[in-house]
Amino acid sequence: MTAKECSKLGSGEGVSENAVIKHGVNRGMPVLALGERPTSFFEFWPAWLMYIPVVVYWLLLSIRYRSFGLPMAVNPNIELGGMVGESKHAILGQAGEALAAHILPYIVIKTAAEPRSVARDALARAAAEGLSFPLVIKPDLGCRGRGVALMENEAELVAYLSKQNQGQLFLLQRLAPYQAEAGVFYIKHPGEEKGRLVSLALKYRPTVEGDGSSTLEQLILRHPRAKKLAGIHLAKNREQLARIPIEGEEVPLEFAGSHCRGSIFRNGKEFICPALEQSLDCLLKELPEFNYGRLDIKFKNIDALMAGKDFYIVEINGASSEQAHIWDSRTPFAEAMGVLLKQYGDLFAMGASMREHGHHVPSVGKLVYTWLKELGYFGANRVGK
Repeated sequence: MTAKECSKLGSGEGVSENAVIKHGVNRGMPVLALGERPTSFFEFWPAWLMYIPVVVYWLLLSIRYRSFGLPMAVNPNIELGGMVGESKHAILGQAGEALAAHILPYIVIKTAAEPRSVARDALARAAAEGLSFPLVIKPDLGCRGRGVALMENEAELVAYLSKQNQGQLFLLQRLAPYQAEAGVFYIKHPGEEKGRLVSLALKYRPTVEGDGSSTLEQLILRHPRAKKLAGIHLAKNREQLARIPIEGEEVPLEFAGSHCRGSIFRNGKEFICPALEQSLDCLLKELPEFNYGRLDIKFKNIDALMAGKDFYIVEINGASSEQAHIWDSRTPFAEAMGVLLKQYGDLFAMGASMREHGHHVPSVGKLVYTWLKELGYFGANRVGK
Protein backbone atom coordinates (compact mmCIF):
# COMPACT_ATOMS: atom_id res chain seq x y z
CA MET A 1 0.00 0.00 0.00
CA THR A 2 1.34 3.44 -0.90
CA ALA A 3 2.15 6.11 1.68
CA LYS A 4 -0.77 8.16 0.36
CA GLU A 5 -3.19 5.25 0.83
CA CYS A 6 -1.82 4.57 4.31
CA SER A 7 -2.27 8.22 5.24
CA LYS A 8 -6.02 7.91 4.64
CA LEU A 9 -6.30 5.68 7.69
CA GLY A 10 -6.13 8.60 10.05
CA SER A 11 -9.08 10.23 8.31
CA GLY A 12 -11.16 7.05 8.37
CA GLU A 13 -10.74 6.45 4.65
CA GLY A 14 -8.98 3.08 4.84
CA VAL A 15 -10.19 -0.17 3.28
CA SER A 16 -13.76 0.10 1.97
CA GLU A 17 -16.39 -1.35 4.31
CA ASN A 18 -17.65 -3.47 1.42
CA ALA A 19 -14.22 -5.09 1.20
CA VAL A 20 -14.15 -6.19 4.87
CA ILE A 21 -15.88 -9.22 6.41
CA LYS A 22 -18.43 -7.89 8.91
CA HIS A 23 -19.57 -11.05 10.71
CA GLY A 24 -18.44 -14.53 11.68
CA VAL A 25 -15.15 -16.12 12.63
CA ASN A 26 -13.15 -14.03 10.14
CA ARG A 27 -14.74 -10.66 10.82
CA GLY A 28 -12.46 -7.69 10.35
CA MET A 29 -10.51 -9.40 7.56
CA PRO A 30 -10.51 -8.35 3.90
CA VAL A 31 -13.15 -10.27 1.93
CA LEU A 32 -11.76 -13.64 0.82
CA ALA A 33 -12.17 -15.05 -2.68
CA LEU A 34 -10.89 -18.60 -3.21
CA GLY A 35 -10.72 -18.07 -6.96
CA GLU A 36 -10.07 -20.80 -9.50
CA ARG A 37 -7.20 -22.30 -7.51
CA PRO A 38 -8.32 -23.00 -3.91
CA THR A 39 -5.05 -24.84 -3.24
CA SER A 40 -1.63 -24.89 -4.92
CA PHE A 41 0.03 -28.12 -6.04
CA PHE A 42 2.77 -27.87 -3.38
CA GLU A 43 0.77 -26.31 -0.56
CA PHE A 44 0.35 -29.50 1.44
CA TRP A 45 3.51 -31.34 0.58
CA PRO A 46 5.21 -33.01 3.57
CA ALA A 47 7.57 -30.57 5.27
CA TRP A 48 10.59 -32.81 4.56
CA LEU A 49 9.89 -32.65 0.81
CA MET A 50 9.40 -28.88 0.72
CA TYR A 51 12.59 -28.34 2.69
CA ILE A 52 14.99 -30.51 0.66
CA PRO A 53 16.30 -27.46 -1.29
CA VAL A 54 16.58 -25.53 1.99
CA VAL A 55 18.70 -28.28 3.57
CA VAL A 56 21.00 -28.35 0.53
CA TYR A 57 21.29 -24.55 0.62
CA TRP A 58 22.00 -24.66 4.38
CA LEU A 59 24.90 -27.05 3.75
CA LEU A 60 26.30 -24.79 1.02
CA LEU A 61 25.99 -21.75 3.27
CA SER A 62 27.68 -23.68 6.08
CA ILE A 63 30.69 -24.24 3.83
CA ARG A 64 30.71 -20.61 2.72
CA TYR A 65 30.51 -19.21 6.28
CA ARG A 66 32.49 -22.08 7.88
CA SER A 67 29.80 -22.75 10.44
CA PHE A 68 26.69 -24.94 10.48
CA GLY A 69 24.97 -23.21 13.38
CA LEU A 70 24.98 -19.50 12.47
CA PRO A 71 21.16 -19.21 12.12
CA MET A 72 20.86 -20.19 15.78
CA ALA A 73 22.89 -17.13 16.85
CA VAL A 74 20.51 -14.57 15.33
CA ASN A 75 18.27 -14.22 18.42
CA PRO A 76 20.80 -14.75 21.25
CA ASN A 77 18.25 -14.54 24.09
CA ILE A 78 16.06 -17.31 22.66
CA GLU A 79 16.96 -21.01 22.92
CA LEU A 80 18.85 -21.88 19.70
CA GLY A 81 17.63 -18.57 18.30
CA GLY A 82 14.15 -20.04 17.94
CA MET A 83 15.28 -22.61 15.38
CA VAL A 84 13.91 -25.47 17.48
CA GLY A 85 13.02 -26.17 21.10
CA GLU A 86 12.17 -22.62 22.08
CA SER A 87 9.81 -22.09 25.01
CA LYS A 88 6.84 -19.86 24.23
CA HIS A 89 6.59 -18.53 27.77
CA ALA A 90 10.35 -17.94 27.99
CA ILE A 91 10.14 -15.68 24.93
CA LEU A 92 6.99 -13.83 26.00
CA GLY A 93 8.33 -13.47 29.53
CA GLN A 94 11.19 -11.26 28.30
CA ALA A 95 8.78 -8.56 27.11
CA GLY A 96 9.03 -5.09 28.59
CA GLU A 97 6.00 -3.24 29.95
CA ALA A 98 4.67 -1.78 26.69
CA LEU A 99 5.13 -5.02 24.73
CA ALA A 100 3.61 -7.09 27.54
CA ALA A 101 0.48 -4.93 27.36
CA HIS A 102 0.01 -6.19 23.78
CA ILE A 103 0.50 -9.86 24.67
CA LEU A 104 -2.58 -11.88 25.61
CA PRO A 105 -2.25 -12.77 29.34
CA TYR A 106 -1.46 -16.40 30.20
CA ILE A 107 -0.34 -18.75 32.93
CA VAL A 108 1.97 -21.77 32.62
CA ILE A 109 0.79 -25.17 33.82
CA LYS A 110 2.62 -28.49 34.18
CA THR A 111 0.91 -31.83 33.64
CA ALA A 112 0.96 -34.45 36.41
CA ALA A 113 -0.57 -37.79 37.32
CA GLU A 114 -3.85 -36.21 38.48
CA PRO A 115 -5.18 -34.01 35.64
CA ARG A 116 -8.18 -32.91 37.70
CA SER A 117 -5.92 -31.49 40.42
CA VAL A 118 -3.75 -29.80 37.79
CA ALA A 119 -6.84 -28.23 36.22
CA ARG A 120 -8.21 -26.96 39.54
CA ASP A 121 -4.87 -25.46 40.52
CA ALA A 122 -4.51 -23.88 37.09
CA LEU A 123 -7.97 -22.35 37.20
CA ALA A 124 -7.35 -20.92 40.67
CA ARG A 125 -4.15 -19.26 39.44
CA ALA A 126 -5.91 -18.13 36.26
CA ALA A 127 -8.69 -16.50 38.30
CA ALA A 128 -6.07 -14.67 40.37
CA GLU A 129 -4.71 -13.24 37.11
CA GLY A 130 -8.17 -12.21 35.92
CA LEU A 131 -8.49 -15.07 33.41
CA SER A 132 -11.71 -17.02 32.92
CA PHE A 133 -13.30 -19.32 30.34
CA PRO A 134 -13.15 -19.51 27.41
CA LEU A 135 -9.37 -20.03 27.42
CA VAL A 136 -6.87 -21.23 24.84
CA ILE A 137 -4.43 -24.00 25.72
CA LYS A 138 -1.25 -24.75 23.78
CA PRO A 139 2.01 -26.66 24.36
CA ASP A 140 4.90 -24.51 25.55
CA LEU A 141 7.07 -26.35 23.02
CA GLY A 142 5.56 -26.91 19.61
CA CYS A 143 4.67 -25.36 16.28
CA ARG A 144 2.21 -25.41 13.37
CA GLY A 145 -0.84 -25.29 15.63
CA ARG A 146 -0.14 -28.69 17.16
CA GLY A 147 -2.11 -29.14 20.37
CA VAL A 148 -3.81 -25.72 20.27
CA ALA A 149 -7.40 -25.95 21.52
CA LEU A 150 -10.23 -23.85 22.91
CA MET A 151 -11.33 -24.73 26.43
CA GLU A 152 -14.91 -23.78 27.31
CA ASN A 153 -15.07 -25.29 30.81
CA GLU A 154 -13.22 -27.29 33.46
CA ALA A 155 -14.39 -30.66 32.13
CA GLU A 156 -12.83 -29.94 28.72
CA LEU A 157 -9.59 -28.86 30.37
CA VAL A 158 -9.42 -32.06 32.46
CA ALA A 159 -10.11 -34.18 29.36
CA TYR A 160 -7.37 -32.39 27.42
CA LEU A 161 -4.79 -32.72 30.21
CA SER A 162 -5.58 -36.40 30.70
CA LYS A 163 -4.27 -37.12 27.18
CA GLN A 164 -0.87 -35.51 27.79
CA ASN A 165 2.37 -36.94 29.15
CA GLN A 166 3.33 -36.00 32.70
CA GLY A 167 5.81 -33.19 33.21
CA GLN A 168 4.84 -31.26 30.09
CA LEU A 169 4.36 -27.49 30.11
CA PHE A 170 1.35 -25.73 28.58
CA LEU A 171 0.18 -22.14 28.28
CA LEU A 172 -3.37 -21.34 29.31
CA GLN A 173 -4.08 -18.03 27.61
CA ARG A 174 -6.90 -15.51 27.41
CA LEU A 175 -9.00 -15.83 24.26
CA ALA A 176 -8.40 -12.84 22.01
CA PRO A 177 -11.28 -10.33 21.81
CA TYR A 178 -10.73 -10.14 18.04
CA GLN A 179 -11.27 -12.73 15.31
CA ALA A 180 -9.00 -11.39 12.55
CA GLU A 181 -5.51 -12.89 12.47
CA ALA A 182 -2.22 -12.31 10.68
CA GLY A 183 1.37 -13.51 10.73
CA VAL A 184 3.77 -10.55 10.48
CA PHE A 185 7.46 -11.14 9.76
CA TYR A 186 10.08 -8.86 11.30
CA ILE A 187 13.79 -8.51 10.49
CA LYS A 188 16.35 -6.21 12.10
CA HIS A 189 19.90 -6.71 10.87
CA PRO A 190 22.64 -6.43 13.52
CA GLY A 191 23.74 -2.82 13.87
CA GLU A 192 20.53 -1.37 12.43
CA GLU A 193 18.45 1.00 14.54
CA LYS A 194 15.11 0.04 13.02
CA GLY A 195 13.62 -3.26 11.95
CA ARG A 196 11.41 -3.90 8.92
CA LEU A 197 8.25 -5.87 8.22
CA VAL A 198 8.96 -8.00 5.16
CA SER A 199 5.83 -10.16 5.09
CA LEU A 200 2.21 -10.08 6.23
CA ALA A 201 0.05 -13.17 5.84
CA LEU A 202 -3.68 -12.96 6.50
CA LYS A 203 -4.99 -16.13 8.18
CA TYR A 204 -8.57 -17.17 7.48
CA ARG A 205 -10.15 -19.93 9.54
CA PRO A 206 -11.76 -22.54 7.25
CA THR A 207 -15.56 -22.59 7.26
CA VAL A 208 -18.49 -24.06 5.36
CA GLU A 209 -21.98 -22.58 5.04
CA GLY A 210 -25.11 -24.56 5.84
CA ASP A 211 -27.92 -24.97 3.30
CA GLY A 212 -30.54 -26.42 5.64
CA SER A 213 -30.52 -29.88 4.05
CA SER A 214 -26.92 -31.16 3.89
CA THR A 215 -24.98 -32.69 6.75
CA LEU A 216 -21.70 -31.14 7.81
CA GLU A 217 -19.87 -34.07 6.25
CA GLN A 218 -21.59 -33.44 2.91
CA LEU A 219 -20.78 -29.73 3.09
CA ILE A 220 -17.11 -30.49 3.73
CA LEU A 221 -16.91 -32.96 0.86
CA ARG A 222 -18.51 -30.45 -1.55
CA HIS A 223 -16.43 -27.41 -0.57
CA PRO A 224 -13.75 -26.63 -3.21
CA ARG A 225 -10.96 -26.36 -0.62
CA ALA A 226 -12.23 -28.28 2.40
CA LYS A 227 -12.72 -31.44 0.33
CA LYS A 228 -9.00 -31.46 -0.47
CA LEU A 229 -8.33 -31.56 3.28
CA ALA A 230 -11.21 -33.88 4.11
CA GLY A 231 -9.03 -36.14 6.24
CA ILE A 232 -8.18 -33.26 8.58
CA HIS A 233 -11.64 -31.69 8.74
CA LEU A 234 -13.64 -34.91 9.07
CA ALA A 235 -11.43 -36.10 11.93
CA LYS A 236 -11.54 -32.75 13.71
CA ASN A 237 -15.34 -32.47 13.46
CA ARG A 238 -16.23 -36.17 13.72
CA GLU A 239 -18.72 -35.67 16.56
CA GLN A 240 -20.94 -33.36 14.51
CA LEU A 241 -20.58 -34.73 10.97
CA ALA A 242 -24.22 -35.88 10.91
CA ARG A 243 -25.55 -32.49 12.02
CA ILE A 244 -27.47 -30.44 9.44
CA PRO A 245 -26.50 -26.75 9.78
CA ILE A 246 -29.34 -24.34 9.12
CA GLU A 247 -29.34 -22.31 5.92
CA GLY A 248 -26.73 -19.55 6.03
CA GLU A 249 -25.05 -20.89 9.20
CA GLU A 250 -21.29 -20.48 9.19
CA VAL A 251 -19.57 -23.56 10.61
CA PRO A 252 -15.88 -23.16 11.52
CA LEU A 253 -13.89 -26.31 10.80
CA GLU A 254 -10.75 -25.50 12.81
CA PHE A 255 -9.88 -23.28 15.75
CA ALA A 256 -6.13 -22.72 15.36
CA GLY A 257 -5.00 -20.35 12.60
CA SER A 258 -2.52 -22.91 11.27
CA HIS A 259 -1.97 -23.59 7.60
CA CYS A 260 -1.32 -27.30 8.09
CA ARG A 261 -4.68 -27.53 9.91
CA GLY A 262 -6.53 -26.10 6.93
CA SER A 263 -6.48 -22.33 7.48
CA ILE A 264 -6.40 -20.24 4.31
CA PHE A 265 -3.47 -17.86 3.97
CA ARG A 266 -3.39 -14.77 1.77
CA ASN A 267 -0.48 -12.49 0.96
CA GLY A 268 -1.28 -9.21 2.69
CA LYS A 269 1.97 -7.36 2.04
CA GLU A 270 0.04 -4.42 0.58
CA PHE A 271 -1.40 -3.80 4.05
CA ILE A 272 2.02 -3.13 5.61
CA CYS A 273 1.97 0.58 6.43
CA PRO A 274 4.58 2.79 8.13
CA ALA A 275 2.36 3.13 11.22
CA LEU A 276 2.21 -0.65 11.70
CA GLU A 277 5.92 -1.06 11.07
CA GLN A 278 6.79 1.72 13.51
CA SER A 279 4.43 0.39 16.18
CA LEU A 280 5.83 -3.15 16.08
CA ASP A 281 9.44 -2.00 15.81
CA CYS A 282 8.99 0.18 18.90
CA LEU A 283 7.41 -2.68 20.86
CA LEU A 284 9.99 -5.26 19.79
CA LYS A 285 12.81 -3.08 21.06
CA GLU A 286 11.56 -4.25 24.47
CA LEU A 287 12.40 -7.85 23.55
CA PRO A 288 16.17 -8.04 24.14
CA GLU A 289 18.13 -8.65 20.92
CA PHE A 290 15.16 -10.00 18.99
CA ASN A 291 16.25 -9.64 15.37
CA TYR A 292 14.33 -12.15 13.31
CA GLY A 293 10.97 -13.89 13.46
CA ARG A 294 7.22 -13.89 13.01
CA LEU A 295 4.55 -12.45 15.26
CA ASP A 296 1.13 -14.09 15.23
CA ILE A 297 -1.35 -11.29 15.84
CA LYS A 298 -5.08 -10.96 16.48
CA PHE A 299 -6.53 -7.60 15.43
CA LYS A 300 -9.83 -5.71 15.41
CA ASN A 301 -9.99 -5.04 11.67
CA ILE A 302 -7.63 -4.51 8.77
CA ASP A 303 -7.75 -0.70 9.03
CA ALA A 304 -6.76 -0.86 12.70
CA LEU A 305 -3.90 -3.24 11.91
CA MET A 306 -2.52 -0.96 9.20
CA ALA A 307 -2.65 1.91 11.67
CA GLY A 308 -0.77 -0.15 14.28
CA LYS A 309 -3.73 -0.11 16.69
CA ASP A 310 -6.15 -2.52 18.40
CA PHE A 311 -4.13 -5.72 18.21
CA TYR A 312 -2.80 -8.44 20.51
CA ILE A 313 0.22 -10.67 20.06
CA VAL A 314 -0.62 -14.35 20.49
CA GLU A 315 2.84 -15.76 19.90
CA ILE A 316 6.39 -14.75 18.94
CA ASN A 317 8.34 -17.20 16.78
CA GLY A 318 12.07 -17.19 16.09
CA ALA A 319 14.57 -18.33 13.48
CA SER A 320 12.67 -21.31 12.06
CA SER A 321 9.47 -19.37 11.40
CA GLU A 322 8.36 -18.88 7.81
CA GLN A 323 7.16 -15.84 5.95
CA ALA A 324 3.70 -17.36 5.89
CA HIS A 325 2.47 -15.56 2.77
CA ILE A 326 4.23 -18.26 0.72
CA TRP A 327 1.29 -20.54 1.54
CA ASP A 328 -1.12 -18.33 -0.38
CA SER A 329 -2.46 -20.73 -3.03
CA ARG A 330 -1.78 -18.07 -5.68
CA THR A 331 1.96 -18.03 -4.93
CA PRO A 332 4.06 -19.76 -7.63
CA PHE A 333 6.38 -22.51 -6.43
CA ALA A 334 9.50 -20.70 -7.64
CA GLU A 335 8.53 -17.58 -5.68
CA ALA A 336 7.77 -19.54 -2.50
CA MET A 337 11.06 -21.42 -2.70
CA GLY A 338 12.91 -18.18 -3.44
CA VAL A 339 11.50 -16.64 -0.25
CA LEU A 340 12.54 -19.66 1.84
CA LEU A 341 16.07 -19.68 0.43
CA LYS A 342 16.43 -15.93 0.96
CA GLN A 343 15.31 -16.38 4.57
CA TYR A 344 18.17 -18.78 5.22
CA GLY A 345 20.62 -16.61 3.33
CA ASP A 346 19.63 -13.75 5.63
CA LEU A 347 19.94 -15.99 8.69
CA PHE A 348 23.50 -17.01 7.85
CA ALA A 349 24.56 -13.44 7.04
CA MET A 350 23.02 -12.13 10.26
CA GLY A 351 24.47 -15.00 12.27
CA ALA A 352 27.93 -14.28 10.88
CA SER A 353 27.59 -10.67 12.01
CA MET A 354 26.49 -11.80 15.48
CA ARG A 355 29.51 -14.12 15.65
CA GLU A 356 31.82 -11.23 14.79
CA HIS A 357 30.33 -9.32 17.73
CA GLY A 358 31.19 -12.14 20.12
CA HIS A 359 27.91 -14.05 20.30
CA HIS A 360 28.03 -17.81 20.86
CA VAL A 361 27.13 -20.14 17.96
CA PRO A 362 25.35 -23.30 19.23
CA SER A 363 26.64 -26.72 18.18
CA VAL A 364 25.08 -29.12 15.68
CA GLY A 365 24.77 -31.72 18.43
CA LYS A 366 22.62 -29.45 20.56
CA LEU A 367 20.39 -28.67 17.57
CA VAL A 368 19.81 -32.37 16.82
CA TYR A 369 19.22 -33.29 20.47
CA THR A 370 16.75 -30.43 21.00
CA TRP A 371 14.90 -31.24 17.77
CA LEU A 372 14.48 -34.90 18.75
CA LYS A 373 13.37 -33.85 22.22
CA GLU A 374 10.70 -31.55 20.76
CA LEU A 375 9.47 -34.41 18.58
CA GLY A 376 8.99 -36.46 21.74
CA TYR A 377 11.76 -39.04 21.36
CA PHE A 378 12.81 -38.45 24.96
CA GLY A 379 9.30 -38.83 26.32
CA ALA A 380 8.05 -35.54 27.71
CA ASN A 381 6.81 -33.59 24.74
CA ARG A 382 4.33 -35.85 22.96
CA VAL A 383 1.09 -33.91 22.61
CA GLY A 384 -2.20 -35.79 22.72
CA LYS A 385 -5.07 -34.77 20.48
